[in-house]
Amino acid sequence: MREPDALDVAERLFAAITAGDIDAVRDVYASDAVIWHNYDGVSQTVEENLRVLTWVTRTLTALRYESVRRRATADGFVQQHVMRGTTASGQVLELPACIVCTVSGDRIARLDEYFDSAHLAPLLSA
Repeated sequence: MREPDALDVAERLFAAITAGDIDAVRDVYASDAVIWHNYDGVSQTVEENLRVLTWVTRTLTALRYESVRRRATADGFVQQHVMRGTTASGQVLELPACIVCTVSGDRIARLDEYFDSAHLAPLLSA
């Protein structure tokens, strides 16, 4: 059996988020992973990030990633995508984003997420 590569790790991460499987997301992160966002410059712990993802997956229906472009890098992967979903009030979220991840073994050690926070308006008003 071959060792998982960074693209396998990416697939596990985004499949788990799409399914709303927060335990599976936790399993993709290293226990001391750092999750950083460009829009606020804040670094999150795994548990802080999982609280946000729990809220997102409970707030949006039909959550999916489209227009995905994913490439392996020397130490992980980069993914560009548009995250889409619908709020309970029927507002549509379309969030173009870029994720840069450092992978160690079969887990994400660092995730840097880049997007324009103005696209979050439908989600934040939900």
